[in-house]
Amino acid sequence: MILGIDVSTYLEELSHGAKYYDGSRDIDPLDAFIENGVDHMRIRVWNDPKSSGGEPYLAGNCDMDNYVRLAKLAKEKGFKLLMDFHYSDFWADPGKQMIPKAWVNYGINEMCDAVYLFTKECLEIAKQEGVAPTLIQVGNEITNGILWPVGKLEIDGRRGNYDNFCRLIDAGCRACREALPEARIILHLERSHDKEVYQEFFNEMATHGIDFDIIGASYYPYWHGTPSQLMENLNACKHFGKEIMVVELGYGFTDKGYTIDGEERRLVIDAERAVIPGVTDRYPLTPEGQAEYIKDFIALVRKNGIGGVFYWEPLWLPGEGICWASEAGQSYIHEEGKSTANEWANQCLFDYEGHILPAFDEFKNK
Repeated sequence: MILGIDVSTYLEELSHGAKYYDGSRDIDPLDAFIENGVDHMRIRVWNDPKSSGGEPYLAGNCDMDNYVRLAKLAKEKGFKLLMDFHYSDFWADPGKQMIPKAWVNYGINEMCDAVYLFTKECLEIAKQEGVAPTLIQVGNEITNGILWPVGKLEIDGRRGNYDNFCRLIDAGCRACREALPEARIILHLERSHDKEVYQEFFNEMATHGIDFDIIGASYYPYWHGTPSQLMENLNACKHFGKEIMVVELGYGFTDKGYTIDGEERRLVIDAERAVIPGVTDRYPLTPEGQAEYIKDFIALVRKNGIGGVFYWEPLWLPGEGICWASEAGQSYIHEEGKSTANEWANQCLFDYEGHILPAFDEFKNK
């Protein structure tokens, strides 16, 4: 089974002086992951993560330059690569799939051409730089579509528009096959406890003849039910004849925030949001609970024949200047007025000061 990590913010962490420790000893966390048998790195790619005035959106500034620099470091360490196309200038997820600034006036035909060309150009750059991925995601958490409104699947609570959506996805998949025919293509959804949506989606992919290899799922129990509900859904997807992977996983080691300059920073998952029946009663959000959760989850996916698991942003420590979004980034995704600080730090496999947590030793190939 593949074990991987998404550490797309890692270079930004290093630029702010992040340090990682095992006890009192400084360590290179990438070397430590390799020693655990974790040998794949997932790196997201945004089209143009800066404002028209040049202000970076932060959260890794994950353009192709970041991909190439981080991927070269990963290759030196022994990692294989997963390139995760968002087809947006910033975060893309079930609640937002923003059209890149350069594409905003495109209709469906121009948009398909843009997806094809952008995908192929990025993969050609990766090949030229010696960092071609072996796995490629065409879109990120595309349960509700991509490049809204052109490729949106859910409007006013009703699902549809698969013809437009599939034209866009097909353009990306064709570019992958032409640029890197040996790479495997992933279609990635969230809502991983929802059998009805997964059956609908992948039946539509079969009907439209979409050429891909792997069903990818995000799984965060805060939103996606219990591990048993996840496995019930993923096992039901096996009849599609595709490999199945969990390409995003996370679980907290605390529900307490951290402070910078005396100010406590907001978390996505805090004490108010961290009660999950059937999960947190067994796996409290403590270092020990996180470790037990990871241990049992890895055993569960192995038992069910899942092809891979990627832990999402295990090195994204909090700190001054470490942000999930700049103000310019918030403006682009229409989420102005929130704190810009890292909201995900309690999901790391290192504590707020960079010390390795017990869960790190459970996220390994045994």
